[in-house]
Amino acid sequence: MPIKSEQQQSDLSLHRVRQGFVEERTATFNRIRGLIAEFGYVLPNGVEQLRRQVPDLIDGLPARLAHCVRDLLEHAERLRSKALEYEREIRMSVRHNELARRAHTRPGIGPITASALVATVGNGHDFRNGRQFSAWLGLVPRQYSTGGKTRLGHITKRGDPYLRTLLVLGARAVLQRAYRETDPLSRWALALQQRRGYHRACVAIAAKNARVAWALLAKESAAA
Repeated sequence: MPIKSEQQQSDLSLHRVRQGFVEERTATFNRIRGLIAEFGYVLPNGVEQLRRQVPDLIDGLPARLAHCVRDLLEHAERLRSKALEYEREIRMSVRHNELARRAHTRPGIGPITASALVATVGNGHDFRNGRQFSAWLGLVPRQYSTGGKTRLGHITKRGDPYLRTLLVLGARAVLQRAYRETDPLSRWALALQQRRGYHRACVAIAAKNARVAWALLAKESAAA
């Protein structure tokens, strides 16, 4: 585990608190969904879909339940505001951090991910190369032997789950934009999806971005 400076610890605190608000907001909407389901309303799992649909149902609910749901919606909105407040602070910090700005130049690595990368591993010098960093994050597949052949299994999921999740989410964004772009990364991502499927492609893109991010942090340059 890389040794962190006081500034890195401080930046990680912003991420932890923000993520706590995000997770609590999701749990609050799941609670709302569960309460309403008891009265026959089947709603989607997505937070934003619930946020749009639930207010329209309140007037048709029993009075006590409607009161509970309103309280939960207000709580969820407060959590959203706090999460956005911390997100703005994180984005602002990236503007003043050379390493984070460097990482942010890579497609699929937004300001939140760039900040988390630097807060977690600094300049990356605790790792020999990008592959070691990607392996530390758990973005490389397990290997096992069967019938004298080496086969690849699921990713190991070691290291920092928060940072790994951010990189995978960024990889999904790369795939979404790839249909509209013709740059080498987009063409590679689409070809990868055709060969290996969506989920494996996301992991592979995340692993590639982890390796490139390490190079950007440790060597100041990287090949795409």
